[in-house]
Amino acid sequence: MKKSQLATGRALSPTVLALGSLALFCLATIVNAQTPPAGTLQVPAKTLTTPTDVSPQLAKIIGAPLRSNWDIHPKTGEEWKPVADAGAEALMKNVPGMMERLKVKVEKTTIDGVRAFIVTPETIAPENTNRQLIHMHGGCYVLNPREASLPEALFMAGFGHIKVVSVEYRMPPEAYFPAALDDGITVYKALMKTTPAKNMAFFGTSAGGALVLEMGLKAKELGLPMPGAIASGTPMSDVTKVGDTFQTNAMVDNVLVSPDGFCDAGTIVYAAGHDLKDPLLSPVYGDMHGFPPTILTSGTRDLLLSNTVRVHRKLRQAGVEAALQVYEGMAHAHYIRDDTASESKEVFEEIATFFDKHLGK
Repeated sequence: MKKSQLATGRALSPTVLALGSLALFCLATIVNAQTPPAGTLQVPAKTLTTPTDVSPQLAKIIGAPLRSNWDIHPKTGEEWKPVADAGAEALMKNVPGMMERLKVKVEKTTIDGVRAFIVTPETIAPENTNRQLIHMHGGCYVLNPREASLPEALFMAGFGHIKVVSVEYRMPPEAYFPAALDDGITVYKALMKTTPAKNMAFFGTSAGGALVLEMGLKAKELGLPMPGAIASGTPMSDVTKVGDTFQTNAMVDNVLVSPDGFCDAGTIVYAAGHDLKDPLLSPVYGDMHGFPPTILTSGTRDLLLSNTVRVHRKLRQAGVEAALQVYEGMAHAHYIRDDTASESKEVFEEIATFFDKHLGK
């Protein structure tokens, strides 16, 4: 029997050594490729089903496909206007039915030069006789002009049995930052001439959710009295795109879809070169000490869930009374899509109860 090369002490050939080294290199490469960089987590592709414990109306909204134009990027206010007009025409068709079901009436008005709507429910609750709310609509600072801005205001007036002043603030190409904020503050100042600040509240969703926080910051800066309460729904509170759910809910939220989609594009146009980290654009970076009690609303599939959570923590760290309601399965602003969904009614009744607890009589 021949002795092995190892037993006889004879060296392995260069070819064998080279092949061994190559095998070790390939193995190391595979291992490294399978190991994610520190601080990251690789998530396998998966299919999400609609939750089974939500209303049929909400299930239909959750199960809808991704927004068809989520990845458009108009670069100017002029380019945004036809997009906004087309969307508004479609949305405004739903407004008359909402008004009828919610038993509210709408009156156009102008308040110190600012366009607005007065939304009055058929029945105002006795405790709300001397109260009114200021509404700032959503739409990424560029969408939902005219009556398309109304659904959330209709929901709040109808479900909350309280008068609402909905601000139809200026948007590109008519005006740019800080026009929307300025219009909200102008209306607030005007209404304070007849209604005490403590008897009013600010509310809004998305860009409107950010604007009501920005109005709180601006009121502080101007030395104005704070309103009695604020309701901020899924706020665009950090337009620098910091926040965990910008990653975890990307392509899950069927409204905003992506942190780099249409809403980001609209905000950049509205900001017109201004620092996106300015608290009057990203209010989560503002000083919220002295804010009134605030209620925040989001959903488990909302791209801006983290933005909502971070505002809640910022308020609590500032010693402000703050409530956070998160709804099962909802993506961005799903609660203002269908007034017949039980969850929508619940959202606004929760806000109305919160307002009743904190507003003056």
